Amino acid sequence: MFGKSLYEIKEQLEKKEVSVKEVFQYFIKRIQKYNPSLNAYLTILDDEKQKDVNMSGPLAGVPLAIKDNFCTKGVRTTASAKVLDAFIPPYESTVTRRLKEAGALMLGKTNMDAWAHGSSTETSDYGPTKNPWDITRAPGGSSGGSASAISAYLAPGTIGSETAGSIRQPSSWCGTIGLKPTYGRVSRYGVVAMGSSLDSPGPIVSTVRDSALLLQLIAGKDPYDATSSSEPVDDYVSYIKKPKKYTIGITDAYFEGVDDEVKQKVFDMIEILKKLGHTVKKIDMIHPKYAISVYTIIQRAEVSSNLARYDGIRYGEDRTVFGNEAKKRIMLGTYTLSHGYYDAYYKKALRVRELMNEDFKRVFSEVDFIVAPTTPITALTIGESAKYPFFGEVMDVLLEASSICGIPAINIPAGLDSKHLPIGVQIMGNYFDEKNILNIAQQIEDETKFFGILQKGFEKYRD
Repeated sequence: MFGKSLYEIKEQLEKKEVSVKEVFQYFIKRIQKYNPSLNAYLTILDDEKQKDVNMSGPLAGVPLAIKDNFCTKGVRTTASAKVLDAFIPPYESTVTRRLKEAGALMLGKTNMDAWAHGSSTETSDYGPTKNPWDITRAPGGSSGGSASAISAYLAPGTIGSETAGSIRQPSSWCGTIGLKPTYGRVSRYGVVAMGSSLDSPGPIVSTVRDSALLLQLIAGKDPYDATSSSEPVDDYVSYIKKPKKYTIGITDAYFEGVDDEVKQKVFDMIEILKKLGHTVKKIDMIHPKYAISVYTIIQRAEVSSNLARYDGIRYGEDRTVFGNEAKKRIMLGTYTLSHGYYDAYYKKALRVRELMNEDFKRVFSEVDFIVAPTTPITALTIGESAKYPFFGEVMDVLLEASSICGIPAINIPAGLDSKHLPIGVQIMGNYFDEKNILNIAQQIEDETKFFGILQKGFEKYRD
């Protein structure tokens, strides 16, 4: 089973080439072997806890890993924060419920930055996750545990969440495929809230087809989430089988301050797209650097509101257990929402956010996609983030504008740098146009096999 994609394992199970128990135990043994050095999982389950799963669904018997900010009924959910160390949710998040209804099993819950506050998984109260490509380096975050689990083949598929890069950035640093859907495409019900107007659950996997399948199962209107969209869910798996031609936008603004090796791999990818018959067009856009201050203000404001519920009265520990990053974000958010500063900061950030929305709408009237680097550099060593007062904002500068505006985007592997670390390329698309983002990503996978990057990563962890 080594290195098989989620879809390939699904087919093996359907043909009865392997049993459900064999698949589950295969990954549990791998987790037990490699997790002590990677710290990708916080909670590991056994197949005895999987009795209520539908074994006739489209994912019957396929095991998945779930980021630890998704509430899972009867299974500890911490959001990597000691405040929730003993929290056992009495209900299921919509995402995990839909996956269970489809027949998926849960291997365990993956590590993340505490409360999803960070871009390296170093702020976890349970210790940092390591990057499987080099365990002295960070995997990115906040979905670092999910990306690390895929990269080391400790799960065939995982679910993460993104507020401003938290799926795409760790996917870039770990050499995986990470899809951030349109805001509202996937329900947030049962997800420990970070930024309520930003949070977007999505898959981190090893093939585009796996991403299409998981999105198809978790997307759609949810009566428990008023912000979820009633936009019809496409048949993504079928749609990606027929290649289409697109117009791709490239803007200089997204290449400023980017490492030369990263730039080159993106340019190489653009040449591949031209070879596949796509049209490439230069475009002008608002510089992504302006998203940093907008995101900082809006996200901190929403954090201060969302973390107010953790007062130690109803559940969890009291506020003395909060980590430094959470305390800083609460204070800054409360400040920007306070009397005398609300208009000067928060309302102004909302106005600039709307300008960025209009800018994306204008661009997508001219082109189908924007192609750009996912991150300005490759994975940093653990501890380096301390050098940056706003580490997450700096690392996510190329991702924040798209998250602020709620558009969909995907990270795909584009090559390795001279340190043999993965480089990612992101493809941003129009609102609710995930089907075409997946279509062009599938074309790239068919043409390049993503340069064998995922397989090279797996080989480091071959039994």
